[in-house]
Amino acid sequence: MRLFNYFPYRPDRVDEEVEKKIFRYSLLFPTLFVIVFWLVELIETIFDLDFTTLGVFPLQIKGLPGIVLSPFIHSDFKHLGANTVSFFILSSALFYFYRKLAYRIFVLLFFLSGLCVWLGGREAWHIGASGLVYGLASFLFFSGIFRNDVRLLTIGLIVAFLYGSMFWGIFPILPEISWESHLWGAVSGLVLSAFYRNQGPQRQKMEWEDEPDDDDEPKDADWLGKENVANEPEIENIQDSNKPD
Repeated sequence: MRLFNYFPYRPDRVDEEVEKKIFRYSLLFPTLFVIVFWLVELIETIFDLDFTTLGVFPLQIKGLPGIVLSPFIHSDFKHLGANTVSFFILSSALFYFYRKLAYRIFVLLFFLSGLCVWLGGREAWHIGASGLVYGLASFLFFSGIFRNDVRLLTIGLIVAFLYGSMFWGIFPILPEISWESHLWGAVSGLVLSAFYRNQGPQRQKMEWEDEPDDDDEPKDADWLGKENVANEPEIENIQDSNKPD
């Protein structure tokens, strides 16, 4: 029995279902990361441990593991809570709008920001996911500019509006804050947004761009010719009426 004959095909319904699946998928990876963030902090608190020495310590062998581990380590629940919200929103936006490119960008941001801090940070332990958050915000913002896409520009403006205060985090204002992580995360996001500007979602051509301008419309030569031809007999008749009999 061919049931599809009784249920007409609805492309709009299919597209809607696909978008829902993509949206749910874009939340999966950020959610798993956030769970690990909180598990690490809970283990520290419950067992009275301190994982700070697993962070990044610049130019020291002991600080190399922190390139991978530092984003999972936070000083307290306040620090963790602030990073959790920003990380979840920005990483979800990355995975929703950039899809196939998202994993590559995320991994590169993860390692680049940590490596740059190891190479150029102060002699101190650097911990937290702030560098990754700054990298995501920077990538989304500058990608919208470089790609000149209305949708992505909107994302960039939203990022700038919601996280505009993050700009001051790249300066050495508070000594207890790892501004180096913020700075190098933002630089990494900027570099990657420029490098991958021709990959991933591209600017969609608007309908009005395909419409020809009024000045470009061809003139109807045949119509003008017919009009002139139609007027010629009238001129001749007038001239003939003025001739002497």
